[in-house]
Amino acid sequence: MFGVPGDKALLTLTPKAVTQLRKLMESNDDPVYALRIGVKKGGCAGMEYTMDYAQEATPGDEMVEQDGARVLIAPLATMFMIGTEIDYETGLLDSGFRFRNPNVSEACGCGESVKFDMPAEAS
Repeated sequence: MFGVPGDKALLTLTPKAVTQLRKLMESNDDPVYALRIGVKKGGCAGMEYTMDYAQEATPGDEMVEQDGARVLIAPLATMFMIGTEIDYETGLLDSGFRFRNPNVSEACGCGESVKFDMPAEAS
């Protein structure tokens, strides 16, 4: 398991995010095991979050389970997700998951891509 510095949680979910994740996990004809979160290069700020349904954990995944909602964090995304809170917001024009990530140093105007602070080198 990945070592999280200090007492920071790797990832937390708000009650609204838990409710929405549980709905997604249970609503398919073929229920899903978890939601897998990752990051990839892209967007105007440099990186984008990815979200996919997962039927099982793969080697290296970190799992966060909260009130019946499961999130798997892809191995390459783990260091970027430390301390992140995921919320689900509903608005007039759009609804979706929102990442409140303390590791983000910049975000593009549309909010679809981010730039991360680089982790400090271990001394």
